[in-house]
Amino acid sequence: MDKDSSFTGSIPETYERAMVPLLFTPYAIDMARRIAQRRPSRILEVAAGTGAVTRHLLQEIPAAQIVASDLNPAMLEQARKAVVSPHVEWQQADGQALPFPDASFDAVACQFGVMFFPDKVRGFSEARRVLKPGGLYCFNVWDGISHNDFSATINHALAKVFPDDPPRFLARVPYGWHDVDVILEELKRGGWSGNITHEVVTATSRAQSATSTAIALCQGSPLRADIEARDPARLQEATDAAIAALTEKFGSGAIEGKMQALVFTCEA
Repeated sequence: MDKDSSFTGSIPETYERAMVPLLFTPYAIDMARRIAQRRPSRILEVAAGTGAVTRHLLQEIPAAQIVASDLNPAMLEQARKAVVSPHVEWQQADGQALPFPDASFDAVACQFGVMFFPDKVRGFSEARRVLKPGGLYCFNVWDGISHNDFSATINHALAKVFPDDPPRFLARVPYGWHDVDVILEELKRGGWSGNITHEVVTATSRAQSATSTAIALCQGSPLRADIEARDPARLQEATDAAIAALTEKFGSGAIEGKMQALVFTCEA
């Protein structure tokens, strides 16, 4: 597992406590509602992380059986603590090589996971394979970093801390794959030919403080590995620089900023 997709050590706990409410909850609610419109009885979640979407699927479709999968055992361990339900089965799985039979799910959900797949076409092909005919595949990706206030501010701040070799994880991976034409082409190569829709969904990111926001992103995501690869002793300095930049731009106390993502729904 490369460092761009490494959610290990203290990252899963920080991710669940800080990152989920900061960035993922509004989009998890959106995704669960889209899927609930189809009333699926069996759902696969790919790249489920610590269960941000899972808990909202349970609320929206209480009778559904959900298989929530993720590549990272540490994230699944955290998810098991966060979401306890007889309707959820947690399973380690690679989204590019799903260990499930053909046509075995009514819906497949993937929140902010596709960007981490080295082979996105295979990921799309696998989602298509495990869906029943007429089943729904719903996934989202972040729009460019310039549309996402907190991440853009932190990215800029870290470039000043490490001017010779800035940590580029945010711009490179989570916010680095949002060209709609490219995504549609890769869906086509992955076997998707049916009804595909996409829309831009803007939301507001709310945080208790600049400090909680900086800790979430600098220490609760693979950005941490990117910073520590430059100098492990400078993680706190980098976090402090991010706090200062966020405070300057958004103020002290509770802060809020714009987020923007692209949401795709595809019919098998």
